[in-house]
Amino acid sequence: MTQKRQVYKCEICGNIVEVLHEGQGELVCCGQPMKLFEEKTSDTSTEKHVPFINWEDGKYVVRVGENALHPMEEKHYIEWIELVVDGTVHRKELMPGDAPEAVFEIPQGKEIIAREYCNIHGLWVNKL
Repeated sequence: MTQKRQVYKCEICGNIVEVLHEGQGELVCCGQPMKLFEEKTSDTSTEKHVPFINWEDGKYVVRVGENALHPMEEKHYIEWIELVVDGTVHRKELMPGDAPEAVFEIPQGKEIIAREYCNIHGLWVNKL
């Protein structure tokens, strides 16, 4: 059974899907089950994958990496940063060369969750 907001990837073609509605079936692409990404919360090296959330000047700023910002190279970069505020999802897509951060000009909320997807190291999450 799938759960809302889970992220899956096809290991053959690279398709990535996020579940919008839970279901009983198995997600399949290219004739095989898709891989479910586990939400990772800590990076033992230099904390360069965990998304850090700050409320600055009336907006949320999410940066990927605390001690060192995540690289944004052609072969290794953050594809997207997602901020979930009180159940509403906000997302910014990134490209190589962009800064590994996203600014969301939205009202302050009570339940704040940030997720980011690294094209090599998968899905990472943090809560404020």
